[in-house]
Amino acid sequence: MWAVSDRASRPADRYGRDVLSSAPPSHHRRRPVAREVLAQRDLVVEDAATGFTGAITRVEKAGGVHVVELEDGRGRRRGFPLGPGFMIDGKPVVLTLPQRRAEPSGPKRSASGSVYVDGAKARTARASRIWVEGKHDAELVQKVWGHDLRIEGVVVEMLDGADNLVERVQDFAPGPGRRLGVLVDHLVPGSKESRIAEQVMRLPGARGNVAVLGHPYVDVWQAVRPARVGLKAWPHVPRGTDIKVGTLAALGWPHRDQADIAEGWQRILATVRSYADVEPTLSGRIEELIDWVTVEG
Repeated sequence: MWAVSDRASRPADRYGRDVLSSAPPSHHRRRPVAREVLAQRDLVVEDAATGFTGAITRVEKAGGVHVVELEDGRGRRRGFPLGPGFMIDGKPVVLTLPQRRAEPSGPKRSASGSVYVDGAKARTARASRIWVEGKHDAELVQKVWGHDLRIEGVVVEMLDGADNLVERVQDFAPGPGRRLGVLVDHLVPGSKESRIAEQVMRLPGARGNVAVLGHPYVDVWQAVRPARVGLKAWPHVPRGTDIKVGTLAALGWPHRDQADIAEGWQRILATVRSYADVEPTLSGRIEELIDWVTVEG
């Protein structure tokens, strides 16, 4: 009675199942096989257990276990054991330890792309100088072009803004063998910086001895490619809002005081590995300024 009643309550199987088929029932089908993927830097993965999604920042060994660190779009970082348990585009993967890259057969390159000179001592500083507006500009230039500057004996100095540039150039007294290259922010037609640059180039001795170049960004932060911090483009900061504060707020990073701004910049700077992480509108100007102050005559 129970068997008959049970059978009658089920919906009819119109087609039935081929009893000769070797395919197992759907509820016995195997789970998708996870493919192995190298845990390369910047690869975006999801931890299947927690749903935490982020880009790989590093892989390190801790307590005898390899750990992969992920950073999400808000700058939060978490570590997970390297291996299975991750997803890419909804499909399971097993993160494996990246293999060490073989040493290139060609010459070793510096962060700027120039040939790296092993064991070379820094050249005695030239009388010529490169000036940049602030600390962040100087740190970015040193990180990418520091090797070139040491080899060439070029000192980079901070201006603390471009407002006093005319007076500073007059005090420097540029001339043959004492060239000056200046990098300014927001050097676009009609800007305050463009008017200051014109005044500088009208100074006695400036022609042929001073070069004022610049990038179009309000702040050098925007010269770092936005993809380095997980953005497609740097956020638009409304007029009247400090661009650093506005940028950090858009990223969801702390931005309350100067300490937060300094920490935020260091996080951005840490993502820069070479000139390829910097916009050409900045890197090209730096290369020009280095050439300007090092080419004799």
